[in-house]
Amino acid sequence: MRARLTRTLLHPLTKPALFLLCLLPLAGLVVGAATGQLGANPAEKLIRELGEWSLRLLCLTLAITPLRELTGLATLVRLRRMLGVFSCAYASLHLLAYGWLDMGLALADIATDIVKRPFILMGFTAWLLMLPLAATSFNRAIRLLGARRWQLLHKAVYAVALVGLLHFIWMRAGKNNFAEPAVYGVILAALLGWRVYRRATR
Repeated sequence: MRARLTRTLLHPLTKPALFLLCLLPLAGLVVGAATGQLGANPAEKLIRELGEWSLRLLCLTLAITPLRELTGLATLVRLRRMLGVFSCAYASLHLLAYGWLDMGLALADIATDIVKRPFILMGFTAWLLMLPLAATSFNRAIRLLGARRWQLLHKAVYAVALVGLLHFIWMRAGKNNFAEPAVYGVILAALLGWRVYRRATR
């Protein structure tokens, strides 16, 4: 079974298939917007869904290492980089949709909103932290930075996860809706807690 899964993960079509799968949520939102199926407030729906898909993909990115160790499928690591880049891409679209659909691309108003509203500040901070990770996600960056410095830089993904979760919690706090943030909180606590446990037992 493991050998079969390893062959599947190493198949040349695995990465293109994952690429298309990561694009599906965006395609669904575009079609929904074009056909008027995003509800009474399509702008809010679009902004929210893009942000949540960024968080979902970030959780999947963080899940690769525990899954690799628990299953013995070392080839899972081939998928981690693409998931992380797509998480950043969805976060960038989330920010763009907010700036365009909610703020009309008025940069002064956007800057004021970021400063005045803590949950937007947290989201913007998470996005800024993601940018250098996405920008150094290719093999040449590893060679230029050196493996050790590259690994230290990419540990910022844990800060991205925590700040992004805080952004989501504060955003939902305005509507007293903590159910979804609680689910993501449990998932991230498990993923980060596993890393703490592994480090403590080594």
